[in-house]
Amino acid sequence: MIVEQIYTGCLSEAAYYIESNGIAAIVDPLRETTPYLTKLNEQKAELKYIFITHFHADFVSGHVDLAKETGATIVFGPNAEAEFAFHNGEDNEIFNLGEIEIKLMHTPGHTLESSCYLLSDENKKDYCVFTGDTLFIGDVGRPDLAVKSHLNQDDLAKLLHQSLKSKIIPLSDDVIIYPAHGAGSSCGKNMSKETFDTLGHQKKVNYALNQNLSESDFVKEATCGLNQPPQYFPENVKMNKRINTTFDEIISNGLNPISPENFKAIINNDKPLVIDCRKPNEFAKSHIPNSLFIGIDGGFAPWAGTVINDLTQKILLVGNESRIQEAITRLSRVGIDNTIGFLKGGISAWENHNYETSSIRSIDAASFENEDLQNANIIDVRNNNEYENGHLKQSTFLPLDNISTNISNYKEESSYYIHCQGGYRSMIACSILKSKGIHNLTDVKGGFVAIESNTNLRIEKVQIIA
Repeated sequence: MIVEQIYTGCLSEAAYYIESNGIAAIVDPLRETTPYLTKLNEQKAELKYIFITHFHADFVSGHVDLAKETGATIVFGPNAEAEFAFHNGEDNEIFNLGEIEIKLMHTPGHTLESSCYLLSDENKKDYCVFTGDTLFIGDVGRPDLAVKSHLNQDDLAKLLHQSLKSKIIPLSDDVIIYPAHGAGSSCGKNMSKETFDTLGHQKKVNYALNQNLSESDFVKEATCGLNQPPQYFPENVKMNKRINTTFDEIISNGLNPISPENFKAIINNDKPLVIDCRKPNEFAKSHIPNSLFIGIDGGFAPWAGTVINDLTQKILLVGNESRIQEAITRLSRVGIDNTIGFLKGGISAWENHNYETSSIRSIDAASFENEDLQNANIIDVRNNNEYENGHLKQSTFLPLDNISTNISNYKEESSYYIHCQGGYRSMIACSILKSKGIHNLTDVKGGFVAIESNTNLRIEKVQIIA
C-alpha cells in the first residue's frame, strides 16, 4: 500500500496518491495532470478513482482532464451536481482498490456535498482519513462559503459540528488525518503548519474535536474571526462544476513570446491586464505603466485571484522567461486561463526601445521612521489577525483582500505610506493604487516586521469588533 501526500506550497494544498497492487486513486488533484500521470507511469499503475472531497473554492481541480486521460471514475459525495460525468457516491459506500478499501463518509458543513474518505488497509484496519476541508490540522473548514438562500453560516456550522461528532471523532485515535490544506489557505482561519497528524493528538489540541464543546459554542468558534473570502472563490466553485479549457491549451496559448513592439501594440489596442511577476524591488525600480505587480515568489496565484476582478480578461506577463510557464500554470490553478503571451526579453528589452516606464518610491524601515510622519497617511494592508496582533498607532487599516471595495478611501491628491507584514503585499497594493491614479505612494520595504524590529514607532494592539 502506498499513501503519498503531494503538497503544493503556493496554494497550501494537498493532493494524495493512493495505490494497492497496481491500482491507484488520486484525492483532490490540482489542474495540471502531468505530475499524476508521471507518478502512475513510474509505478506502472492504473488509475481507477479520482476522489473529490467537495467542490473546491480556492483552486480549479484537474479531475475532468485526468479522468479523460486515464479513464478513471470521478467520485463526489451526496448532493453534488456537475456538468460532467461522475459517480455520485452514497454515505458509507465502499470502494475497493487492490487489497484496500476506501469508504465515503458524507460530512456536510463546509459545503453540503463535503465528504471524507476513510482508508482501511489490507487487514481491514482503519489507517487514515482524507478529510478535505471538513477537518484541518488545528482547525476546521470555514462554514460561510456555501451559504444558500435557505441556509446561513450558522446552519452550516451546525452541520459541520454534527459531521465531526458522528463521523470523525468515533474513529480510532491512531488514524492519520490527511487534510486538503495547511497554514496559509483562506479555507480556514487558524491552520497548523503541519500537514498531517493523528486523530488522537488532534482531539487534544483542536478545539473542533473537543467533545465538551456544545453546538452553540462550536458555532461561535467556527464563525468568529473569519476574513472576507477572496472574490475568486465563487467563480472557482462554478468552474469545478463544469468542463473548462484544458490545461495543455492554456499553457500553449500563454507560452507566446511577444516582442516589445507588439507587446506595446497589444496593450494599446486590446487593453489586457499586464502582470509583472518579478521581485518587489525590481518592480519598484522600473515597470510598464499601469501594470500590476504580483511576485511569483510570494502567494502568487491566490493573490492574483483575490485582486483581479475579472478572471476572464486577457493577461500579458512580464518576468523571468525561465519561469513564465510556472506563472501560467499557477494562474490557471485559480481559474485565470487567458494568458496570451509574455514580454520577450523582459523589462530590459522594453527599456532598450525607450518605451515609457514607471516607478514606485520604496524605503526601508529606518528611513520610514525619519520621514515627517506627524500627519502622514500610513496604510496597513495586512489581514485582521495580523493587525490585531500589533500595528502602528497612527495607521489606517485597509486590508489588501478588500482593495476593490476600499479604493474609494484613497484620494488622488494625498500621499500614502503603504506597508504589509513583510513587503510583498504592499507592493501589490501600490501597483493597484498607481494604476487607479494614486501616484504619491511610498512602499515600506520589509513591512511591519522591519518596522517593529528596527524603529521606535509606537505599536498598539486593538481587537477588531466585526
